[in-house]
Amino acid sequence: EGRRYRAGILGATGSVGQRFCQLLDRHPWFELVAVGASDRSAGNPYVHVVKWKLSTALPPAAGELVVSECTPTAFAGCDVVFSALDASVAGEIEERFAEAGFPVFSNAKNHRFDSDVPLVSALVNPSHLDLVAHQRERRRGFIVCNSNCTISGVVVALRPLLAKCGIESVGIVSMQAVSGAGYPGLSMFDIHDNVIPYISGEEEKVQLEPLKILGTLRTRQGDEGMQIEHATFPISAQCNRVPVLDGHLCCVSVKLTRSDVSVEDVKEWMRSYDPGLPPLPSAPTPVVHVREEPDRPQTRLDRETGRGYAVSVGRVRTCPLSQFKFVVLAHNTVLGAAGGALLNAELAGAQGLLC
Repeated sequence: EGRRYRAGILGATGSVGQRFCQLLDRHPWFELVAVGASDRSAGNPYVHVVKWKLSTALPPAAGELVVSECTPTAFAGCDVVFSALDASVAGEIEERFAEAGFPVFSNAKNHRFDSDVPLVSALVNPSHLDLVAHQRERRRGFIVCNSNCTISGVVVALRPLLAKCGIESVGIVSMQAVSGAGYPGLSMFDIHDNVIPYISGEEEKVQLEPLKILGTLRTRQGDEGMQIEHATFPISAQCNRVPVLDGHLCCVSVKLTRSDVSVEDVKEWMRSYDPGLPPLPSAPTPVVHVREEPDRPQTRLDRETGRGYAVSVGRVRTCPLSQFKFVVLAHNTVLGAAGGALLNAELAGAQGLLC
């Protein structure tokens, strides 16, 4: 109680790394003490190498930190490491940090489907952190991944429906903000006055990752290990990039395993949803905001709901092709990226996994 953990950021100069830096500023549990980036940035003050793109000012204390190379030795003073590394380098670097004994909370895709690495949304499947004990049988530290940004709000909306009556199928059409492409991202000529109906590799992630997150952690027969039994309902996804800065909006259709469910049932299950978390500094209350207006949620108006950690759902209605349809909005760089990893780290701290 009262302990502050010393934190480091890998890939600190990118867009997600900057969001980590912002969210860690004056955090009650974590103190940012190290920032890592590429070799060409190492050795320079963070303020001199980062092209700060957030609307809030660069925290002065973070700006004074000298950028390190992304090696365990350079982060020796850290209790926990947040990874905002690009997938092209994240896998090996994160593995080295975990082997060296660090808890690593990763936003990268590389380890999401490792059998002993939990893919966690603290607002959906906090019990999957129990897999960390099994992971530590083969390394001193551990890796915890958060999900693809597009599904960060969708899985929160689906969780109470799955718990109350089960899901047969899901359809998702995304409208994804340009910040999800990182910085410098898309050319103005590509995205201005335009919608791009393709994001490389995105639909595969949207169709697969929710099944692990919404799966069940079970003890394997014949030994004391644990594994995640994935959910089995099919998901069909179509992903689009739209000219919005932040906030991923998804149109979701769902067929449930029961036919005696009403629109009001769906709304109430979402409104009353409680993931059963201990008190965490960043956890939103309520988790899901159900909007009754016919034109909400909207990205510009609603992406900061719950400081970007909460999920907004609207236009809940019956569907003639499926059963129900609704719109889900989540802040893609808060809940869907840095904030999701931070929530996971807060949960791990509350469970004593960072000691």
